Amino acid sequence: MRMRQSIAEIEDQFFEEIEDDRERRENLRKRAERRAAERHAKRTHRHGSMRFWLLCLVLIATAAIVTYAMFTTLYYVLSPS
Repeated sequence: MRMRQSIAEIEDQFFEEIEDDRERRENLRKRAERRAAERHAKRTHRHGSMRFWLLCLVLIATAAIVTYAMFTTLYYVLSPS
């Protein structure tokens, strides 16, 4: 009888340990997914910021080139020949 009780206790502990391992693995998986999502969000934000500043730079450069071309054209059109 005592042997059966201790085997039953060992089995119960074994099943509890299996359940604890499952919970640990699930928690690790969820934490890894959260970290991956955070990295993806940071990378997306960083790329979005770079694209924004590139757009600003392109708009300023376009305005400068158009202004230069406009005044150059005005100079040639209005200059005495």
